[in-house]
Amino acid sequence: MAEQTVFLDGGLVTSPKGFVAGATFVGMKTPGREKMDLGILMSERPATTVGTFTTNKLKSGSVVLTEQHVSGGKVRAVVASSGIANACVGEQGYIDAKTMVELTAKRLGLQPSEVAICTTGIIGVELPIGLIRAGLPKVQLVQNEATLGHTARGGYLFSRAIMTTDRRPKSGAMRVHVNGTDVTIGGCVKGSGMIHPNMATMLAFLTTDANVEPGFLRSALKAVVDDTFNMVTVDGDSSTNDTVLLMANGAAGNRPVEAGTPAAEAFQAALYEMCTFLVKEIVRDAEGSEKIFGVRVEGAKSKQNARLMARAIAGSMLVKSAIHGNDPNWGRIVAAAGRSGADIEESKIDLLINDVVIMEAGRPIVFFKDAVISLMNQPELELTLRLRLGDGEAVAWGCELSEEYVHFNSAYTT
Repeated sequence: MAEQTVFLDGGLVTSPKGFVAGATFVGMKTPGREKMDLGILMSERPATTVGTFTTNKLKSGSVVLTEQHVSGGKVRAVVASSGIANACVGEQGYIDAKTMVELTAKRLGLQPSEVAICTTGIIGVELPIGLIRAGLPKVQLVQNEATLGHTARGGYLFSRAIMTTDRRPKSGAMRVHVNGTDVTIGGCVKGSGMIHPNMATMLAFLTTDANVEPGFLRSALKAVVDDTFNMVTVDGDSSTNDTVLLMANGAAGNRPVEAGTPAAEAFQAALYEMCTFLVKEIVRDAEGSEKIFGVRVEGAKSKQNARLMARAIAGSMLVKSAIHGNDPNWGRIVAAAGRSGADIEESKIDLLINDVVIMEAGRPIVFFKDAVISLMNQPELELTLRLRLGDGEAVAWGCELSEEYVHFNSAYTT
């Protein structure tokens, strides 16, 4: 953990100073208890906003417009909806995204260029602009006030508004000391299926009240996303709408965090911790899954090689099936490592399952199978490969492949 960082109990995306949020239900999803499908997150003061976006060549009009606005450097609010992806609907998708942004900007007293849009849900369906137009005035923006019950706070409501197949909202916040000042980083995510490296059917919103130099903020987010959000896999699919946004408004009053300084190192380390927490929350909430596992690759020839191997193992259907069945079939793990495309030498490999050595210097180790089965019968476990080829390291996160996942996704739209 980064020096002087503390996770906050009940932390939300509105935990940093100067952020407000709210949500309502307009009918893009089927009704239900506590269901929300339209939300707004806003900085009460100008903010620096940076982002990373889906690598899918079929992008939602919402993503296209948000990329344009973020590149303009003035975004301080985001309107988000769930139930309908606004993807693969032709030119109308971009037109509707612009309309939704314009309506939100008018509601907030901002310029359209200061508003981003994120939509998630079923592909191939147009946004119901009439419902959205009627619903936006009902979104009441509130702070993370301690006097409010947790479920009445704006950040909590917003985290519910971005859920699709998620079983629960996923949020967090932490405090870190930089340049003599305590600053806060908050965040919330959605996503539980169609999750794979290089972004997935995932929306992530990060906020901080730190004053951060824009160039460093951009590079820090990219580096952290590469090591966290791009190292998680649920099912090998990635989507048309995936977005990570980071908003920094400087409300903490610290001296600017600039690249190459101890403050920059502390801030990026804390951002990494925050995103690692959120990534693990995504995998824990994976459709039909109750177990997650980490794949740690050490001693790879390069960091790129380590990432490549860790993701191949975490995404292997056979490895995921073995995790589900508590089966220490380590041959599947090394086979996935060998086909990953990363450099590997059999005579140098060590393999551990939850710190139990299964393979050493390329040779199998006799182990008590029932004991390892018992170790694997836990909600979280770790696979470690030591390659002894260099100093590259990476960690990927995956989940079991269960019967429930197949059942759920066989009837997603019906």
